[in-house]
This record gives sequence, C-alpha cells and structure tokens, in this order.
Amino acid sequence: MSDFSLKGIVDSTLREGEQRAGVFFEHHQKLDIIEKLTALGVEEIELGVATPRSPELLTLVPDALQIAKRKVKIALWSRCNEEDIHFAGQCKPDTLSLSIPVSDILIREKLAHTRSWVLEKLDRSITKALELGFEKVSVGLEDATRAEPEFLVRVAQLINSSGASRLRLADTIGIGSPGSITALVNRVTEATSLEVGVHTHNDFGMATANAIAALEAGAQWIDATVLGLGERTGNCRLEEIVGFLSLQKEMRRYQADNLKTLCDTVAAAAQTYIHPHHPVIGKEIFTCESGLHVHGLAVNPKTYEPYDPLKLGRDRTLLFGSKTGKRAIQHTLRSAGMTFSSEQAEDLVQKIRSLAKSGAKPLVENELIRLAQQRLHSA
Repeated sequence: MSDFSLKGIVDSTLREGEQRAGVFFEHHQKLDIIEKLTALGVEEIELGVATPRSPELLTLVPDALQIAKRKVKIALWSRCNEEDIHFAGQCKPDTLSLSIPVSDILIREKLAHTRSWVLEKLDRSITKALELGFEKVSVGLEDATRAEPEFLVRVAQLINSSGASRLRLADTIGIGSPGSITALVNRVTEATSLEVGVHTHNDFGMATANAIAALEAGAQWIDATVLGLGERTGNCRLEEIVGFLSLQKEMRRYQADNLKTLCDTVAAAAQTYIHPHHPVIGKEIFTCESGLHVHGLAVNPKTYEPYDPLKLGRDRTLLFGSKTGKRAIQHTLRSAGMTFSSEQAEDLVQKIRSLAKSGAKPLVENELIRLAQQRLHSA
C-alpha cells in the first residue's frame, strides 16, 4: 500500500491542455471530458483561465458543478489581477487558483516589476479572493524551479500567513529533476504549514517522474493532463499518474479501467494520436514477440508484466515470429495439449522464421497451433 499523503490530483486538461497549439475543445466536448474525469475519480478539475474575455465560463462552471455533484471540486486559474478575480467570483467555482511568477527573469522580463511588487500584489490578491468567499484559494508559483530559494520561501510564508490553503510549485519550463523537485518540496514544507502541490512540465521527459518524486517528498497535490497535453512537450500525464498510483501503489480511489475511454475521448477532441506503445493505454503494450519474454509470459505473466492487463480491461497478445524461440513454442503448444519433441519444435521455429523472412506477419496463438498441426500431419 502507498504511504503517500496524497490529497488529490488536479486535472488541467481543459486549461493547460488547451494551451497546446491547435487544440480547442467545444463546450459539449468539455462536458464529456468532465464527466469521464469524474468517473475516473480525480479530486479537482481546472476548467480554464478566469478572465472576462472567456464569458463561456459563466455557463461551463455551473454545468461542471452539476456533473461533479460535489464528488469533484471545480477550479479556475487566475492571474493576480483584480478584474480576473472578480470575474472568477461571478463564475463561482469551488477553488480559485491564483498564479504569479517568482523567478527573477519572469518578474523582470515578463512583468517589468520587482520582488517587492510581487509580494504586495500577491497579498492583495489573496485577500480579495478570500473576501469573495471562495471555498478554497490556491496559489501557484510560476517558474518556481528558477526562483531564488530565499525569495521562494519568503513568498511561501506570505501565502501561509495570508490565509490561502494550498501552494502550487510550477516547473514552468520543465527543467526540474526528481532530486531538485524533492529539495524544492522539502524547502517549502519545512517553512510553512500549507498543503503543497506541483505542476510539472515534460521538456526533458521527466514530468511524471518529478510528480511522483514530489509525492515521495511529502507533496499532497499533483497536477496532470490527459495524454500530457500542454505547452511545448506538455505536462505530467494523467494516465501515467493514475496507472502508477492504482496499479503499483494500490490506491483504490481511482478507477484505472476508465483511463482508455477517457484518453480516447480527449485524443479525438484534440485531434491527436495515441502511440501504440504509449504507457498504460497504448493498444500494443501487452503484445510480445521476443522469445525470452514470450516464454516467460507463457509460464507466468508476472515475470515480464508490471500488472495484469485485465485490471485495465485489456488482453495479452503473444506473437510468434522471427524473434521467437523453441522453448516459447514448446510451452505454448504443451498448454494447448500438443507434445512436440525438441527436433519438431526446432523445425517449427525454422518454418516460422522462413515465413517472417518472406514478409509474413507474426502468428498469433491459434495460428501457431494450426501451423503445428499441419506440420504434424505432413510429417
């Protein structure tokens, strides 16, 4: 069982995911995704960016609340901008997630302000959000992995004293590693009593690993998006996180068998492709041809599978082709009630490899059995 202190997953597919170039979700698609995220069991869904320029949120938020039925919290992301915060108040989500840059490069180059301005702006924004009566106020620190450590702690302590309940550390350009994310989470948890979450990007392929490292370091919240949709190379993948927590850490709160349907829905809406070997949901991840692995799987699937495919509503496919060896074939035929000598099995191996060289596809189990029967009858 898991020893994580996880309070929840924040799914940001409809906010962060829609920032990927070319991705836009229609209202009915968003409702479908919200329904499937609720069935999966995530704890919070971030719908979008609170701004008067997105009036559709005035309809989407109540629709989402109706679907969630209090089983899932509905959130909006907002800049520390008074107009945006007021608009979020009109939408009435459960959670308001404020965000502000904390690295010097973003404070100086993006905001054209100073650290003192950030502290003052953040304090006023949290106060305004609390006055509007949000159930929960979270604060995201943009570019936290490039922030000066002492200033980061100072910001975190201000958030703690201002009455917000959660702090979100964003690895905005994906430069974190499991070790550096661990240190970052430790630094903040030692300095405050806030719930801590992380928002990881995948620029170096470590977004999911960094999110798990954050949990191991004591973070209670992690952000994710379906298929890792997001800017540039995307974000922590929801399917990987839920798969790992459910299948490896035995967290029963998530319905991992719903992942494939959710991912297919998002892929269709985003007009994107799911690679057949995509972790957890790829259609060919339980397909094997290598002789060493086919034999091991035939004897005991636990030898080369981290979890039973049936837990995800999937089937295992063993293929017999140019990579397949004699032991795998003998074991498979023996399980089907056929006895082949070592010489007969070797003859069958050579026949299969000959077929592969001629361009034939690898055989599935029933095709192997038919070929074996033919070889016996012709002997």
